[in-house]
Amino acid sequence: MIRIAVVGDIGSGKSHIAKQFGFPVFNADLEVAKLYNKNKKCYNKLKKALPNYITKFPIDKKKLTEAIEDNQKNIKKIIKIVHPEVRSAMKIFIKKNKKKKFIILDIPLILENKINKKNDILIFVDAEKKEINKRLRKRFKNNKNIIKKFRKLQLPIEFKKKISDFSIKNNFNNNSTKKNVKKVLKEILFYA
Repeated sequence: MIRIAVVGDIGSGKSHIAKQFGFPVFNADLEVAKLYNKNKKCYNKLKKALPNYITKFPIDKKKLTEAIEDNQKNIKKIIKIVHPEVRSAMKIFIKKNKKKKFIILDIPLILENKINKKNDILIFVDAEKKEINKRLRKRFKNNKNIIKKFRKLQLPIEFKKKISDFSIKNNFNNNSTKKNVKKVLKEILFYA
């Protein structure tokens, strides 16, 4: 099984690119959303760590955003609780798909949290800064403070680009994105 890890800036469209490959995708953001909506154990831990913010189940993401905004240390508390759960979901996903030729890992902080393996194929999603900023303003309701805090968690974008095996230009146009993904997939298959 070949593991393809999609990396890039926050808001660059990594999840969209990951889906274009047509292979099973592990989407960490979806797993986190599931945890917030369905995992009582996770809720109890977050409630204990952030009692002023987490008061009801399912977890209100706005309250988590508030916690992060109020104190940068809260993001570390959240990560400490949420990441082990996401990792175990990833292990289950990998086991379930072990017979597949490829799996795609769409994990925003895969490099930062050293989740990637040495032989993973890293694909950098390259998108225009202007477009990324537009998407982030929409996603975070123009909250520049929260965007800055999430960016602080990331390794420098240039570093991610440099260490990646391939780069895919994402101009948020489906046709050209599909073409770019096909081209990269051909190259991977050629070397695999």
